[in-house]
Amino acid sequence: MLDGRRILLILSGGIAAYKSLDLIRRLKERGASVACVVTRAATQFVTPLSLATLSGEPVHQEMFDSSDPMAGIDHIRLTREADLVVVAPATAHLLARMAAGLADDLASTLLLASDKPILIAPAMNSRMWAHPATQANLALLESRGIDRVGPGSGELACGETGAGRMAEVAEILARIETRLGGGPLTGRHAIVTSGPTIEAIDPVRYIANRSSGRQGHAIAAALAELGARVTLISGPVALADPPGCRVIRVESAVQMLHETRAALPADIAVCAAAVADWTVVNRSLEKRKKKIGEPPPLIQLAPNPDILATLARADTERPALVIGFAAETESLLDNARDKLLRKGCDWILANSVAEADSSFGGEENTVHLLDGEAIESWPRMSKAEVGRRLAQRIAAALAD
Repeated sequence: MLDGRRILLILSGGIAAYKSLDLIRRLKERGASVACVVTRAATQFVTPLSLATLSGEPVHQEMFDSSDPMAGIDHIRLTREADLVVVAPATAHLLARMAAGLADDLASTLLLASDKPILIAPAMNSRMWAHPATQANLALLESRGIDRVGPGSGELACGETGAGRMAEVAEILARIETRLGGGPLTGRHAIVTSGPTIEAIDPVRYIANRSSGRQGHAIAAALAELGARVTLISGPVALADPPGCRVIRVESAVQMLHETRAALPADIAVCAAAVADWTVVNRSLEKRKKKIGEPPPLIQLAPNPDILATLARADTERPALVIGFAAETESLLDNARDKLLRKGCDWILANSVAEADSSFGGEENTVHLLDGEAIESWPRMSKAEVGRRLAQRIAAALAD
């Protein structure tokens, strides 16, 4: 499945580095070529000679090598040649450097310069893994589109038991093959809407909502990981484009509907955007001026088009699976069930946006998936994990 593919493998300093020796061997068996980059700490656990012997290629460590005048641009050349960058093990220290955008050695500079998909396999002590700094760094990296496999739970090298074990080689291989060798959604087209829409009042002011787009972007990334061709139609957000997705940027609900229709046909539609319910009818072409002693201007509103219902009730080119979101402040499941019936979609993911537990702008989400009369309540998890779980659920449904 990986014949002709090139993997750039970065090893940082942890006892789990020994697993990467087997990973190299398994990748080679599947036809991939592997270039290795090591941090100085990594060489305390595995030798460059072992890595070079298994990979059949020189191992790269130093940013500047006086014996090789081309070594100074390795961080550019190595990433350009790779199809996928894999960091295994990814220590807490390296994750922190990646999150901060540091470039103080070859490995970190290479990661900063890379425009290729990046897969990390974290490995560390359970307390380091649970530390808020590590979790914040991980959330930031995932919001930038970096993929993750593991860690698992079990006995650690330090003698403790808990989360932090690097994923097993078979798990890492499976994720690599999914990214490069074709996943269960290969050949499928998915449309995902994400973020808020904004409705102009005048050239300066607009009506909007608090959506960050994190959940929609995470879903788009997860679908792409499983091999889907993804068209992501996004309102204004401060997020990096998910790897492997075609991204179309819009502002208003009308623009989002237009681009969604233009993207059809599709097999999957996930309407995760928080679309404004109303648009401003009496939009001013000039800035509305505040005048002392006069009341505020009257803003006239009209309903926006319903993108989810338009897709779900389409006579032609209806996607095989149409999924919506219900963000509610009260009566969560009742309102979500009502929306499922009114819109005519196949599934609804309900999540609370009440002030006490709102997911707007946050890194985590708690969702309930409504499929007809059935309800699946998922535990609170990162939005990246919600995206992966939904993508797997979609793949299973389309495979039936």
